Amino acid sequence: MFAKLEEIERSFEDLEKELGAPEVLSDQDRYRKVAKSHADLGVIVKAFREYKALSQELGDNQELLKDSDPEMRDMAAGEVERIKIRLEELDTELKLLLLPKDPLDDKNSILEIRAGTGGDEAALFCADLFRMYTRYAERVGWKVELLDANPTDTGGYKEVIASISGERVFSKLKWESGAHRVQRVPATEAQGRIHTSAVTVAIMPEAEEVDVNIRTEDLRIDVFRASGAGGQHVNRTESAIRITHIPSGLVVQCQDEKSQHKNKAKAMKVLLSRLLDQEQQKAKAIETDIRRAQVGSGDRSERIRTYNFPQGRVTDHRINLTLYKLDAVMDGDCGELIQALTSHYQTEALKQQAAGA
Repeated sequence: MFAKLEEIERSFEDLEKELGAPEVLSDQDRYRKVAKSHADLGVIVKAFREYKALSQELGDNQELLKDSDPEMRDMAAGEVERIKIRLEELDTELKLLLLPKDPLDDKNSILEIRAGTGGDEAALFCADLFRMYTRYAERVGWKVELLDANPTDTGGYKEVIASISGERVFSKLKWESGAHRVQRVPATEAQGRIHTSAVTVAIMPEAEEVDVNIRTEDLRIDVFRASGAGGQHVNRTESAIRITHIPSGLVVQCQDEKSQHKNKAKAMKVLLSRLLDQEQQKAKAIETDIRRAQVGSGDRSERIRTYNFPQGRVTDHRINLTLYKLDAVMDGDCGELIQALTSHYQTEALKQQAAGA
């Protein structure tokens, strides 16, 4: 590990020199690439340099343990304990930083939420989850753009699709894909019985055309009149777009905008992301050993979380975590859940790395 860290530190120093070179300063594209690489390595180098400085400090204090002055020995003993604790933390931190990076982590995401079993109650929870993710995005400074929605008369959604953009969106939200179950008493339930409904969430990295090989002749584009609840342009103009990717059979439609051009652009954004996600799912299916090592496969048919309103709790079944703060979570306070999932899968990755070493 330390040979790798020394190599990274040398690369970081080379990039630092490159940033000041006239030919780099005069080329904005090159400068941005070098600056990003420098910043990415800087996180690792900062931790490594602290580790080296503390290791030296530890050695100095261990020498002081032999001092003839009892007060000096006591002081050194306290410092040795403090430094050892911090070095253990840094050792773990550096191992995590050296884990292979998911190349998709920096990407924006497409969020798709669909009502499953439970009828109107599932549709209402679909809307609740969309609000939860929107509130969380607001808390962390991300932007949410609605791409398409199929609303119900009761205020829910049969389906809602949105784009979420910001810093490392996919790295935070990729664990949300799966079946989310809700247990609560519907407003229409006269007997006060608890109903169980389900909603499916899909988080896909937002794809660019360079990420997916897509040919014009593989697309069938249909134009039709928008329909559904709300919207002043409904049934007035042929602005809605349906795009079919013939080889895969994927179908995407968008009618949220009045402009046919804007609807086409949004539909293409969703289609590209679904195709990229499809490729990623195929690749993951091949990696059976890795999938078996995980607590859950991450498959969208898998129940990953339960929201129990009568008990005010939310439980993530993959990591056996239960939080009794359901109201806060539904209001977008999802940080604790997301951090716990990230830490869990990082720990699993470290175990796999150690097993393969």
